[in-house]
Amino acid sequence: MDKPIIADKKPIKVELDADKTYHWCSCGKSKNQPFCDGSHAGTDFKPVEFSPDKTGSAHLCQCKHSKKPPFCDGSHNDL
Repeated sequence: MDKPIIADKKPIKVELDADKTYHWCSCGKSKNQPFCDGSHAGTDFKPVEFSPDKTGSAHLCQCKHSKKPPFCDGSHNDL
């Protein structure tokens, strides 16, 4: 698997806590989108670890083509 699976062609709005660390799914195989569940095992993909700057809502990428992962940058519009 050299290209990620597109989980969805739109971002997902999530509530994030600034005191937590998250792992965003970069492969698209996770059943817990947009977060990693370990489904990347056996691939070259790794989850993207991040801690938000502030508590609140954010739009995370689900197309897996964002140039600013884990955040949506509108790349899904080009797919």
